[in-house]
Amino acid sequence: MDPVPSTFVIGHRNPDADSICSAIAYAAFKEARGETGYVPARCGNSNARIDAILARFRTPLPLYLSDVSPRVHDVMVHDVHSVTDDATYAEALESIDRYGHRVVPVVDRDQQVVGTVTAPQLAHAFLPQIAEPKRMRLVTADLNSIARTLQAEIVHLGAHADRVEECYVRIGAMDISSFWRLSQAEGIPADKSIIVVGDRQDIQRKSIELGVRTLVITGGKPAAPEVVDAARARGVNLLISPYDTATTALLIRTAGRLAPIIDRNFNTVGPDVRLADIRRRLGASSAPAFLVVGDDGKLRGILTKSDVLKPVPTRLVLVDHNELTQAVAGADEVTITEIIDHHRLGPMATPQPIFFLNDPVGSTCTIVADLFRRYGLKPGPDLAGLMMSGLISDTLLLQSPTSTPKDADTLAWLETHADIKAKALAELIFSSGSVILASPPEKVVRSDFKIYDEEGVTFAVSQVEELGFDNFWAHAKDIAAALADLRNTEKLAFAALLVTDINTQNSLMLVKGDPEFIRRISYAHVQQDEIFDMPGIVSRKKQLIPYLTSILREMRG
Repeated sequence: MDPVPSTFVIGHRNPDADSICSAIAYAAFKEARGETGYVPARCGNSNARIDAILARFRTPLPLYLSDVSPRVHDVMVHDVHSVTDDATYAEALESIDRYGHRVVPVVDRDQQVVGTVTAPQLAHAFLPQIAEPKRMRLVTADLNSIARTLQAEIVHLGAHADRVEECYVRIGAMDISSFWRLSQAEGIPADKSIIVVGDRQDIQRKSIELGVRTLVITGGKPAAPEVVDAARARGVNLLISPYDTATTALLIRTAGRLAPIIDRNFNTVGPDVRLADIRRRLGASSAPAFLVVGDDGKLRGILTKSDVLKPVPTRLVLVDHNELTQAVAGADEVTITEIIDHHRLGPMATPQPIFFLNDPVGSTCTIVADLFRRYGLKPGPDLAGLMMSGLISDTLLLQSPTSTPKDADTLAWLETHADIKAKALAELIFSSGSVILASPPEKVVRSDFKIYDEEGVTFAVSQVEELGFDNFWAHAKDIAAALADLRNTEKLAFAALLVTDINTQNSLMLVKGDPEFIRRISYAHVQQDEIFDMPGIVSRKKQLIPYLTSILREMRG
């Protein structure tokens, strides 16, 4: 069966506490509302602060998703029925008829894929070939397969019933003398003949007398005792078919083994291959389908050309961001169903209307907590504490200029449901460890890292919060080198790191990039030309980004 689709509630890349906590909280809100299938997720690494928050409220890290690009396993046919390489035409035809497969995979006894068969191949193998009348009678099969295909009653089977051999099907429907004259004219020896006949005992006895390979009596008619005795004495195989003569003759021809017609030059693809990478290859191929094969060589599914047109089951709810440049890789290739955010609107288009809740408050957790409150839902102590953590982190305990009266009111409401007060929680959060001390420089510069595109210029701003600037100054040289590498790797006009002192509500900004841009920054230099003292600047969203954008606008003008 195809997998049940999930909706992942996921924050931005390089997540902060608000991004993680709001993803967990919004998935919990959906569950509380009776909506199932919502899974909290993340697309970046945790940090010491997030770990401390989750440990305090006994909550595991959300599921990690590095890339949600549609994969073959998202759209392939999962419930695939294969046949073994010793199967008959009839068994392959039954698979096509019952399961609707255009291509039937063929596997060996170890379930390793060995090839495919299709309906056209089967038709060519056993349907009448007018140009060669004798071949219209030919069947290459073993007697056990013939009996199984006919669902026949086995009256007598001689030796070598499992030996595959060539025989010719002949119907005993005319006068006995005419029947045998025709058989002799065709040059078909008796021991290569399968005689299909109704209740005509003269044909039955003559066939046994001549020593045919197999006698098949049709219509479910029982064989006379003397016929049975003669067949056993002469070593003639005797079967009773439940079908009429014409059907029996046709079914015998479908008892042939698949092995000679198996296409062993088949196309395969792995289940984790991106759909974007396989579409062109599949479209250019004349094959009706690709077999999806795992690393172990075993069948996982089938991918047809129509499958790649299916809607991808992966669904996303974006929290704490609304720009694809900040979203998990592949977000633009799947269905985004909702956005819950408190940032400015970025460029994004969706193919269908979605639920978009954007509120200019200090944190996304404020929005989610307000939803609980609005719908009369009471979060448990741990969930309330998580939402408090996201709110406190993003607003610096309501000291950030992004804070609003609604944040303060929501924080007070959450306190009534949590088992900790806001001030104590803030102390736990902000003393949970220095990002600069806990992480190598290349991770520091990607902490809460976001890419922006303003005035035709692409740049990035990261932010860390510290108790004082001592840790930053001790590692400033290495951090500056890592920021320069980040700028080059991401091909940015410039990259900035805002280091905020939670105690004084001031920041330092380290910038690497375009010298002309850096020259226009009006804040005071501190020790180095690329480090600026930014008193009172604590909000990237409300203070720093508008300032940087104004410089870019000035440069363009």
